[in-house]
Amino acid sequence: MVRTQITLHAEHHARAKARAAVLGVSFAEYMRRLVDQDLAGSSKEAHVSIVFDLGTSGRADIASDKDRMVAVATAAAKRFRPGGP
Repeated sequence: MVRTQITLHAEHHARAKARAAVLGVSFAEYMRRLVDQDLAGSSKEAHVSIVFDLGTSGRADIASDKDRMVAVATAAAKRFRPGGP
């Protein structure tokens, strides 16, 4: 292990300490877990075609419907997020 020092905003520090307490770990362990999680990377990479389920476009004009498509995709993501309702 290597000892390190960081500077956090007071609000972030207080919230992180509270979160560590909820998890039943020390502040240092909480920070180590965050670093471990970040460095592990994400295996959930999706191609844009999965998000919009474009398939064959059938000569669709995506530019004219992009706002609606983004709104639908965002609403779907909110419904299926971990820890969501």
